[in-house]
Amino acid sequence: MSKFLKAGVVVAAVVGSAVIADIAESAEIAEGEKVFRKCAACHTVGEDAKSRVGPHLNDLFGRTAGTVDGFKYSAAMVAAGEGGLAWDEQSLTQFLVKPREVVSGTKMAFAGLRKSVDVANVLAYLKTFDADMAATVATDEAPEEASAAAETEETPAQPAELPSADHDGPMKLGRLATEDEIAAWDIDIRPDGLGLPPGRGTVAQGEPIYTDNCAVCHGDFGEGIGRWPVLAGGQDTLTNERPIKTVGSYWPYLSTVYDYIRRAMPFGNARSLTDDEVYALTAYVLYLNDIVDDEEFELSPDNFTEIGMPNEDNFIPDTRPAEEHYAEKTEPCMSDCKPGPVKITMRAQVLDVTPDGDEEGGGAID
Repeated sequence: MSKFLKAGVVVAAVVGSAVIADIAESAEIAEGEKVFRKCAACHTVGEDAKSRVGPHLNDLFGRTAGTVDGFKYSAAMVAAGEGGLAWDEQSLTQFLVKPREVVSGTKMAFAGLRKSVDVANVLAYLKTFDADMAATVATDEAPEEASAAAETEETPAQPAELPSADHDGPMKLGRLATEDEIAAWDIDIRPDGLGLPPGRGTVAQGEPIYTDNCAVCHGDFGEGIGRWPVLAGGQDTLTNERPIKTVGSYWPYLSTVYDYIRRAMPFGNARSLTDDEVYALTAYVLYLNDIVDDEEFELSPDNFTEIGMPNEDNFIPDTRPAEEHYAEKTEPCMSDCKPGPVKITMRAQVLDVTPDGDEEGGGAID
């Protein structure tokens, strides 16, 4: 495995209609919904679906490629539609496996689904949002499941009893948080490792997780797609007029990387990764930034605090508590605090780190 020459699984495009039919027989809608989480950062389905970074996928089957009203497609996708490409089970299967081979020049950065069963399952899921195809998807429940569902409907679950208000304030609002509520909220990780959960993961384990969940926005090597954030590189650029602030060039602590991935990523499907997967993904991001160079490097609580980030020494302690108005609890100066006219010494760069498909030319994908 190499970050510059991806070895591993080579996904073959499924082109024969007979093969597609065989795969479709084993399709499961529930599993397709899970696969669609990889797509949900850019595409939406359902009653309130609208185009975002990518077009909405309602009523997809039978649609000519590149024709959703109001969405700005790549020239390649529009040309493909004008050339006769319409989305059906076969063309979608080919596109989901190798997008750039089906439409050369597409802005969709997703590398493709590796497993044929994932393709079949996500197509089955998408059919449930297509007026013409929904009836073709098998949704029969097993007798045991149907019976259990009926029983659940007859006896709906009762909400757990919560503690009552625990103070005598005028509004009689609020209560003590339960231990489970506190535990669900208290997940921050400190630079000294306090708060790290048990677990471990290697660079090699992190690569497929990154490819499946992160590369669509951040690029195969952390270079960033369109206006999505760059994750790797940027060393020695922090003094430039336009510095490249990445995990390797700017971030001070590894705990920030782990904590942010754990609570906020993947975009659109936050908190879906296991702690082991977060360790593996964090290790892979370190590898992309050449902070570790061993593909078998394993990150865990045992060695977490041993990893020093390149820019850590350029961050300074917060000294505001020692300032006069903090230390002596005086009012801070709010006007005429500095003698002489105000001078602009530096300008901040505008960083739109979450592209919006509604903006003109703004990071849309096909």
